[in-house]
Amino acid sequence: MHYHIGVIRGDGIGPEIVNEALKALNKVSEKYHRDFKYEDILMGGCSIDVYGVPLTDDAIMAARLCDAILMGSIGGDAKTSPWYKLTPDKRPEAGLLKIRKALKLFANLRPAHLYPELRSACPLRDDIIGDGFDVMIVRELTGGLYFGKKETWVIDGVATAIDELKYSENEIRRVADKAFQIAMKRNKKVTSVDKANVLESSRLWRKIVDKEHEKYPEIELIHMLVDNCAMQLVRDPKQFDVLLTENMFGDILSDEASMIMGSIGTMPSASLNETAFGLYEPSGGSAPDIAGKGIADPIAAIVSAAMMLRYSFNMTEEADAIESAVKKVLADGYRTIDIMPGKGSEIIGLKEVSTAEMGDLIAKAI
Repeated sequence: MHYHIGVIRGDGIGPEIVNEALKALNKVSEKYHRDFKYEDILMGGCSIDVYGVPLTDDAIMAARLCDAILMGSIGGDAKTSPWYKLTPDKRPEAGLLKIRKALKLFANLRPAHLYPELRSACPLRDDIIGDGFDVMIVRELTGGLYFGKKETWVIDGVATAIDELKYSENEIRRVADKAFQIAMKRNKKVTSVDKANVLESSRLWRKIVDKEHEKYPEIELIHMLVDNCAMQLVRDPKQFDVLLTENMFGDILSDEASMIMGSIGTMPSASLNETAFGLYEPSGGSAPDIAGKGIADPIAAIVSAAMMLRYSFNMTEEADAIESAVKKVLADGYRTIDIMPGKGSEIIGLKEVSTAEMGDLIAKAI
């Protein structure tokens, strides 16, 4: 059996880090006799350059025919790139929103795990970090403000803009169910994050999550307001196991979680629909300022590939092998520049390597 993988290399550092993820997949293919077939699909700024739009209908059709998608980063420098002189619906990020909707990718998983070897890169105090933390953020991905109706108009010379925040009980129920399923395989604790003291959509969110929780009596469910959750993530991240939340709150909280990991360059993500299909990508941006310099950290892209094996292809052993290889290379002291602690690194035996060298080391360790 062969596995048809769509590859969206994207913009900025995207192609560089995707190349390193493919090295890991190719090593898995060689070692475990798996047949991976890759198909390049254009999306983002690179698609604008060729077709004038960030995502074509043909690209969506090609993506639908794949078993899973591995993606790099999308977008460029908003101040200098000609892509951002276009209307919002023609900019690179519009392609990302469009493909999520087209492929019905309603649940975004972002694991925030502190590698022991990167403890020094974590901005939190040692007494807060303790023996580390491991949080799975489950974010609803196709509803809320990002997909609601948008309007801007001028009345009597005064500009007014509206973004509609809307959720249906079905949208809430399916992502809550996904979070509870994941929690059953972890520590059986879900913290549902909302703003129920202010927002009607959050009050519905809390009601439906409570109802769905009745199917999972073994799980501890806690409701938490989003502002409190943002504070608790830096006060005591170990208290969380699975964080469940809506689209915009999840976007913000997962970026916060990536920074207490030490670097957003190490945070992978998976976006899933109701089948085994998923889109897998690093959580960080396209970092156009360092694109082409060979210094970007490829770990998030490589671990995203491991998540693809785990969630879409049910290849647990192979996924474990990639994740163990990442840990081994970090334990051996290899770092790209963004996760080097700075002065004195040579004293503690750390070795700075390039993007490609990091990918080679991880592939070799599989």
